[in-house]
Amino acid sequence: MSDSFRTTVLHVTTGSSETVTDLTGDCESFLAEQARGADGLLNVFVPHATAGVAILETGAGSDDDLLAALRDLLPADDRWRHRHGSRGHGRDHVLPALIAPHATLPVVSGRLQLGTWQSVCLVDTNGDNAERQVRLSFLG
Repeated sequence: MSDSFRTTVLHVTTGSSETVTDLTGDCESFLAEQARGADGLLNVFVPHATAGVAILETGAGSDDDLLAALRDLLPADDRWRHRHGSRGHGRDHVLPALIAPHATLPVVSGRLQLGTWQSVCLVDTNGDNAERQVRLSFLG
């Protein structure tokens, strides 16, 4: 592994309902420890078929609005061909096509370069899987 590449895995409990979990603090902590003041890229990756990574405002209702929009676009009903798990679980497998399971973000002088109201979030609509992994990788 190159000295300019560092990675870790976060273990996140999302619970049994749809969630948007803010990972910004975890990303900033990782960079403070691993980026060592360098410029580069932070990649955030969710190795799950039913979750995604979004950059959005949190705490002002946008996270709830996102979940409401996903319920409208991907209703939890019996229309889905993918049928194991809870009712409507097939929609959870479509989610990563709309909200990618990864994001790559600029890092300058060891600091994440987000806009004023932007946060890095794990989006999980799958209540059947409460434990998630999120891989953070810094490439300097």
